[in-house]
Amino acid sequence: QVQLVESGGGLVQFGGSLRLSCVASGVTFSFDKMGWYRQAPGNERELVAIISSIDTKYGDTVKGRFTVSRDSAKNTVYLQMNSLKAEDTAVYYCIAGKFSDGRYWPYWGQGTQVTVSS
Repeated sequence: QVQLVESGGGLVQFGGSLRLSCVASGVTFSFDKMGWYRQAPGNERELVAIISSIDTKYGDTVKGRFTVSRDSAKNTVYLQMNSLKAEDTAVYYCIAGKFSDGRYWPYWGQGTQVTVSS
């Protein structure tokens, strides 16, 4: 059974940095995409960053401040978050996906809370 476990969340001051990690276990294949979404109270879940072997995408609100990277050999994806703002406060969810049998199979982590104090 595939499991994604996030770590690295916490409380940080405005302008500070955090690094999130997500490790996938129970995996017998390579993911096509790995990345991060986030959800703040009252808001829909939104894209933060997604990385694949051919490209990397960022949400508009994090471009230039956040950097996503992955270690495919370790089935791990990272999110370096710099210049954090209060509006970055949210639960951050790791996602890993695989294309197979004509469809996309996403796997989600349980989430890690990031709180930015002003």
